[in-house]
Amino acid sequence: MTLPNFLIIGAAKAGTTSLHYYLNQHPQIYMSPVKEPRFFALEGESLNFQNPDRSINVNSVTSLEDYQKLFAGVTDEIAIGEASPLYLYSPKAIDRIQHYIPDAKLIAVLRNPVDRAFSCYTHLVRENYERLPFAAALKEEQKRIEQNWAHLWHYKQAGYYYAQLKPYFDRFPAEQIRIYLYEDLNQDSTAVVQDICRFLGVDDSFTPDLTRMNVSGVPKSRFLHYFLSKKNPFRTALRPLFPKTFRKSLSQQMKQWNLEKKLTLSSADRQALLNLYRSDILQLQDLIQRDLSHWLH
Repeated sequence: MTLPNFLIIGAAKAGTTSLHYYLNQHPQIYMSPVKEPRFFALEGESLNFQNPDRSINVNSVTSLEDYQKLFAGVTDEIAIGEASPLYLYSPKAIDRIQHYIPDAKLIAVLRNPVDRAFSCYTHLVRENYERLPFAAALKEEQKRIEQNWAHLWHYKQAGYYYAQLKPYFDRFPAEQIRIYLYEDLNQDSTAVVQDICRFLGVDDSFTPDLTRMNVSGVPKSRFLHYFLSKKNPFRTALRPLFPKTFRKSLSQQMKQWNLEKKLTLSSADRQALLNLYRSDILQLQDLIQRDLSHWLH
């Protein structure tokens, strides 16, 4: 049976969609056609998340048989992977990854947890699911968790990276884990992609199209955003006329053009979240051997 030999495990809203897009262009890399199968976090579960957007209940892969089908198209690729940011946040995922693919290489991209929390919020505002102001949504978070809202709505809780990464370092050899910062990906995407290629043992001279994917913000036209983001007959009819990479790049450029000025995070909310994360950030920088002092200011 064919299973992946590497995983992008997170974090959410830290560039994993863009990274999936970049790596998927490499001729020696096979990426799952479903970007977030979430199999190792949700295997065997009957999904009934209660948040307004229930797509996670139908878009997740929960059986081994269906998960294997995602990799049926593998031919002679060297690196076989998928990207599910939920894996970083899910304790269950660590056990299932170790059970099925203990030798897999693991990649994480970490974003300042305050910015990541607000980006998750603005993403859900963009999709017209989140209706509360950010501060009010933070106050509702624990109640939502208790009501079984999906993980993207766990704005605060999903940002404790040290607590989430330490079990991976405890269970997997350090040479199987590669950690990047969101800043690395923004400042020099090519260098990050080439380093990942070396990590995966594929040709590192490859240069992908570097169009940014899944950028958060409030759309000027919700109709255009819906057209570009959701399945519809017109998009289906156009699909055979253009190469996949061209379609994705053009669609993303149109989405970015359609975004209004981004929402802004208040200094009070930023400081409150920084106070929550400070201890975890200090532990994290020792774990991954990266200076994260700029996250604390």
